[in-house]
Amino acid sequence: MMPQSRSWKILIFLGAGAVLASASRPALAGTFTVVDGRADNEISEISRLYVDEQLAATIRLDASAPQRAVHVETAAGRINHTYALCGEITIRTPDGRTETHEVNGGGILHHPEGRTLNALGTRNFTEFYLADPDDPSVVERQPGRSEICSVPTS
Repeated sequence: MMPQSRSWKILIFLGAGAVLASASRPALAGTFTVVDGRADNEISEISRLYVDEQLAATIRLDASAPQRAVHVETAAGRINHTYALCGEITIRTPDGRTETHEVNGGGILHHPEGRTLNALGTRNFTEFYLADPDDPSVVERQPGRSEICSVPTS
């Protein structure tokens, strides 16, 4: 049996180590899910989801993977999060041609933890955004293009 004072020192040392280990990782506040599905005239899609200006997920859709769900972890200390959806969608036009559209959109997520959000496209696949089918107030769309989607040119 260890002397009582030594037991306390070991417990304090182990507790301090656990605090330091958790301090080196960002604390997570929660998660939400994003579901993206391929439209009937869509051939393929590759999109990147940024949350709070950090790449959170890359989603690839095609005939073999027509729908995907990704889980996104959010950092602690924030209840609202910025988001951006960037990428390319290739569609087949009614006359049989293929077109590739750059998609770029974003906004603010209000308390998204525990929610399932849908990735949606409008205006002939030129606008891309998230939406909560159960509560429209969760996602605030911002007009225009997100700067994080811009590809730097050299």
